Amino acid sequence: MVTTGPASPDEAPRPPTRRRRSRRTTAIAAGIVGVVIALLVVLFATRSPVSDKQASSKLIGQRAPELGGQPVLGEKVQAGDGRWLVVNFFASWCVPCIQEHPELRAFQEEHAEANDATIVSILSGEDTPSAARDFFAKRGGDWPVLTDPDGRTALDYGNIKLPESYVISPNGYVVAKFNGQTTAEALDKVIADAEAAMDDESSGSTGDAAGGGS
Repeated sequence: MVTTGPASPDEAPRPPTRRRRSRRTTAIAAGIVGVVIALLVVLFATRSPVSDKQASSKLIGQRAPELGGQPVLGEKVQAGDGRWLVVNFFASWCVPCIQEHPELRAFQEEHAEANDATIVSILSGEDTPSAARDFFAKRGGDWPVLTDPDGRTALDYGNIKLPESYVISPNGYVVAKFNGQTTAEALDKVIADAEAAMDDESSGSTGDAAGGGS
């Protein structure tokens, strides 16, 4: 019978294979997670500043608050005059407001001929009428601008930062709110979706009435 003696002192011990594989697997998994997190950071950092800005508000579905203040430019307007109204809170020194302004101009110009929608800008109480006039003289735009010296309009609408915009239906109800910059395309989509919903509701009501009369 062959007897195996103790291992030679010079013989290296067998490496713990399973432990090394476990550590290697953990390291690879951690690396994958790190890459995914990095890609998500890049995605959120580089996506459009106006995407996913539509926000919830307790005013949605409610009658729009009255617009106070006095005209800085144009004539005073109120919601519910038969046109879609975008109530935009801004300041002349607000960089996102400056970046957003061309989009508001495009929206206003697009609807000018049909006169089915317009904008009213509410000037921050921290700004001045003269600065607002200079802002529009330099950057264009042909819609009313109202003061809000005591912040009452901002308070009624729940405005907390600049810019913010509220889309109001022709009959005076708030249908959407945008936090931060918005675009002409986003505003038009809100209006188109709301009009489609109103058309569906109107068609349903007509059908119910017709069915009830038969």
